[in-house]
Amino acid sequence: MSVGGPTVVCMTRSVQALAYARPSSLESTASGRLLGLETAGGLTPRGAEAHPRFFAGFLASPQVAARGLLAVADVAAARYHQRARPGSLDPVVTGNGDRLRFESFSACGGVYARLDVLDEGLGGAETGHGTTNVDVNDPLREALSRMTGNDPIHLRVGPEEMAVTTLAGSVVEKKVPLPDRWLRGFAEAQVASARFDLRAELTGAEAVRFLRGLPRSQSRGRPPLWVVQSGRTLRPTTRPGAGAVCLPGPDRLAALERVLRFATGFRVYGPVADGPAAPSAWEVVLPGMRLTLTLSPDPARGFSGEGGVLEALATDDAAADAELIAVLLAWEPRIDPADLSEQSGLPVDRVRAALTRLGTAGRVGYDVADAAYFHRELPYDADRAERHNPRLVSARRLVADGAVCLEGDLATVVSGERRYRVRWSDGTPTCTCAWWADHRGRRGPCKHALAVRMVRGGMVVAGAA
Repeated sequence: MSVGGPTVVCMTRSVQALAYARPSSLESTASGRLLGLETAGGLTPRGAEAHPRFFAGFLASPQVAARGLLAVADVAAARYHQRARPGSLDPVVTGNGDRLRFESFSACGGVYARLDVLDEGLGGAETGHGTTNVDVNDPLREALSRMTGNDPIHLRVGPEEMAVTTLAGSVVEKKVPLPDRWLRGFAEAQVASARFDLRAELTGAEAVRFLRGLPRSQSRGRPPLWVVQSGRTLRPTTRPGAGAVCLPGPDRLAALERVLRFATGFRVYGPVADGPAAPSAWEVVLPGMRLTLTLSPDPARGFSGEGGVLEALATDDAAADAELIAVLLAWEPRIDPADLSEQSGLPVDRVRAALTRLGTAGRVGYDVADAAYFHRELPYDADRAERHNPRLVSARRLVADGAVCLEGDLATVVSGERRYRVRWSDGTPTCTCAWWADHRGRRGPCKHALAVRMVRGGMVVAGAA
């Protein structure tokens, strides 16, 4: 999908032109201040639109919303690893009928940010449905940073109502690089988040004390920091344990400082602590809003290599199921797999696998606060993240070359001059390759196990991907 302008593919990176009718701005008018966020091409229930319009109304807490939007923009412009190479990508906005979601991903691929402006934060005004990029330029950032007080602000997401049908082309164009690893990161972050549970909850005041007391950096080679709830606060620890949450690279939470003085609560989410490092999500509860940062397991390791989506991509069933489930999505703020199961006639586990596959194309995300998927359509060709996934490409090549030989619960995979043995036990593969020895399944299956799964599932691959 490419609705914001031409996309030029270059190896593992594309360059996409985001076309805006005019720059976003914060202006003073006779009736008050107007925050006009301009949109690029995106999808809505009516199809592709050059400049979709999602919202027009007053913000209940304008200064909080401004700071939250700046936090999302901070992450979009950040590269927490190899900081000498800054990134820059305009946030994605989704209208879900009862809320606006602003999302971004860091240039290094290790931090996912989302600001959910909920119904009460929008004064009860209804939003449109669809997804697009929204222009957050440097002059706008400066204007938002200077905002004081809580004077009423009228927010407009999309062109002015009278201009919706009269815009005759763009006057502002931004060309941004979209690496495959960045696109895969959106999918992997969603898969990781779906495995999280609430691990800790603090008041706003306790959250401020905890976050401001964190170290500013993590020394290279040192094990990750872990935290566990102790009474009303969080206690740092050096090792995982019951209820512990991994905090790799505490400096990556810096964007939360934008909104800390408005915090009414703080929640921490993570998976069961069973490894040396794990992803985690850190949510600041705000008046009518939520700001969430999701961190990869290591500051030097983005989400793109975590491999959580590969099992769902390795079967033909998931591809067909995803096509069916996609028809039933309608930009819902909460997707209930049980409801989709009833509507589609598919078992719930196949619905979840289909949602994972749709996530690789940017078509669903996951909200840890609601413990539910939500529908959105990322405004770029995110399908290429699947097509160019290195392990998936290699596995398909092995299948196409006839390199897999099944022997009951065992399989032999010939790769070059080497033979690898893959064993399936209780639905989980093990392999004799170096990848498995290094990661033990913590970063998804190796290419040999993927190839075996494809063959066991009857997948037919005509040639190397």
